[in-house]
Amino acid sequence: RGGAEGMRTRWSVSGDREAGLAFQGVTTDPELARAPLLLLDVGGGSTQFILGQGERTHFAHSFQFGSVRLLEKFPHSDPPTRAEFTACRDWIKKFLHDEVRPGLEPALRQESGFKPGEIQLVGTGGTTSILARIELKLDRYDRERMETTRLSLEQVKARRKQLWSLPLAERKKIIGLPKLRADVILPGVLIYEAVMEEFGFKLLRVSTRGLRFAAVMD
Repeated sequence: RGGAEGMRTRWSVSGDREAGLAFQGVTTDPELARAPLLLLDVGGGSTQFILGQGERTHFAHSFQFGSVRLLEKFPHSDPPTRAEFTACRDWIKKFLHDEVRPGLEPALRQESGFKPGEIQLVGTGGTTSILARIELKLDRYDRERMETTRLSLEQVKARRKQLWSLPLAERKKIIGLPKLRADVILPGVLIYEAVMEEFGFKLLRVSTRGLRFAAVMD
């Protein structure tokens, strides 16, 4: 489908299962097992928003924008120019406002029944794992340490500024950032920053227990 409707896709039957598994994986963490959560999973071609608590999900949408898709939509110089950054950021902000907010905001306010400030934003997937590794200066994958990571909006913003200011060769030298992901991390971190700003989240919690974790445990 074309147009705005083509950019937004409701879960199919298999999608419902996928959303359930992703949420199930994250909530195997005892600290998150009963907490109200907004799970955000930024992939290459799509981004998933799943709102729920315990075994119940109140909202689950997959939106057709992701780190690879945006990298292709907004090619940039090396290093990126200010105008290139602005174009990508403004598109994400408009998409969140026009396409994501109309469905997610009522769910956050009404369907969940949660009080403001109680919902935790949890990021799972490659982008947040990388951000945790960079923050901790990890040259290898360390689930236990990565899952202790909490990133404030100020930290995410500072990291985005750093990454967008560097040429690819310099980004590849950053400890914790896999060389093959040094390109797609740019739109990835920008999506998280934009979501936090759009919906008023001050803290991003990192989880490594997404879809694959649940599938193994299932």
